[in-house]
Amino acid sequence: MKTPNKRQLIMQAAERLFTNRRIHEITLDEVARHARVGKGTIYLYFKNKDDLFFQVATSGFDELCELLQRKVPEDAPFADQLLEMCVEISAFFRGRREMFCMMQAEDARMPGCKDRLSERWFVHRKKLVAAVAGVIGHGVADGLVRKDIPPEALAAFLLGMLRTRTQDLRDAPQHLQRYELVIDLFLKGVAGASAAAGRTPRAQRAARGAQIRLLAESTPGRLS
Repeated sequence: MKTPNKRQLIMQAAERLFTNRRIHEITLDEVARHARVGKGTIYLYFKNKDDLFFQVATSGFDELCELLQRKVPEDAPFADQLLEMCVEISAFFRGRREMFCMMQAEDARMPGCKDRLSERWFVHRKKLVAAVAGVIGHGVADGLVRKDIPPEALAAFLLGMLRTRTQDLRDAPQHLQRYELVIDLFLKGVAGASAAAGRTPRAQRAARGAQIRLLAESTPGRLS
């Protein structure tokens, strides 16, 4: 097994220390001690503590993209691709809870950061959105996913649902945590068959227009 380099050791230590603590409560002295390096070594790879935690959080997006590229079979039917993608993303969120929390914390911090930092953050985040959108695009091509909403916007919704499953439903009954339920809600929505069938064409168009307006307002800012 390849031995982690010092940069990796520092990032791993920062990730472990984030358990049940906030960034401002963690010192670089603690990070150095847990990584078993000198504090000065940290500054060889990171400008400061904010830069360290920023790079750890953005590495989560990169790891997820690599994971999906390896695990989601390109030649499988769309349903199998979608299920495998949801399984892998959820497993990452649950297995790397500290990383997941860091990504959430940095995402919440970005609106108050300088433009350059926010731009770097969104570059990494949009890579994950694009990876998920690529799978959804296969469903669009097969006629299994609606065409009137961009795959990137649908990817944002799906990622939001998977985050909710990890963050808000971890203590919910098991049937509410099933991947199949997330996929069913994503593909079919929550309206009952009778509610959908009872809509007049005009009501359906109005509902569709409201959805598109909502997407136009929300998509540019927080895609995932």
